Amino acid sequence: MSVMKRLSLIFKSKANKALDKMEDPRETLDYSYQRQLELLQKVRRGVADVATSRKRVELQINQIEQQSTRLEDQGRKALSVGREDLAREALSRRSSLQNQIADLRTQHNNLQGEEEKLTLASQRLQAKVDSFRHKKETIKATYTAAEAQTRINEAFSGISEEMGDVGLAIQRAEDKTAQMQARAGAIDELLASGALDDYSGSRPDDIQAELDRMGGGSDVELELARMKAELGQGPAPRDAIEAGQPGQQQAPQQQPQSQPTQQYRQPGEGL
Repeated sequence: MSVMKRLSLIFKSKANKALDKMEDPRETLDYSYQRQLELLQKVRRGVADVATSRKRVELQINQIEQQSTRLEDQGRKALSVGREDLAREALSRRSSLQNQIADLRTQHNNLQGEEEKLTLASQRLQAKVDSFRHKKETIKATYTAAEAQTRINEAFSGISEEMGDVGLAIQRAEDKTAQMQARAGAIDELLASGALDDYSGSRPDDIQAELDRMGGGSDVELELARMKAELGQGPAPRDAIEAGQPGQQQAPQQQPQSQPTQQYRQPGEGL
């Protein structure tokens, strides 16, 4: 294949592709329907022209028949008055008119047959145009619905892609938030353990932390001793008795019983 042929083929293929993109099937169908209507109109005009010609021939036939009848009457009158020559002339003209009438009748029959053919063709073409119109409207409606569905699908596709990007952004935000939360928790643990220095002044010193741990352990021991006392497995804890905790009644102090006062008597005193 020569270079020119390849270039021509490429140009035609690209032009055809561009035309396909530019072509709207609905416009093409409407144009085809318009062309069919124009053809139908031409056929109808043809039928009307043939019918007009047929009617003109009919008028000519009627006029010639009237002339033929008048010549026959004139020949009869001429023969009645002894003018055989006039009668012969009238009959001769009448015979010529009869030949014309015969030719006109043949032409009339041909025109009538042509009119019938064109009328039948017009009716068939009208039926085809009507069928094409219904089919055209159906195709246009289907194409419009398909076009709308395509646009909706394209819109959903765009939304899906956008939602995918949004989902990725949300996932990254969630991962970053979880990472920040984990980092904050780890820093809190390191500050609480003393591995990191808290320069805000809110962290207690090591001695206070030790005292707090000891105090926490004492609370546990006191609670354990109290539970043992409630179960009768040991004496009540001293701190609980002093604090007057619920469930531990402080033992009442026994007052010393008053002894009867004995008077001291000197020897020799009377009773």
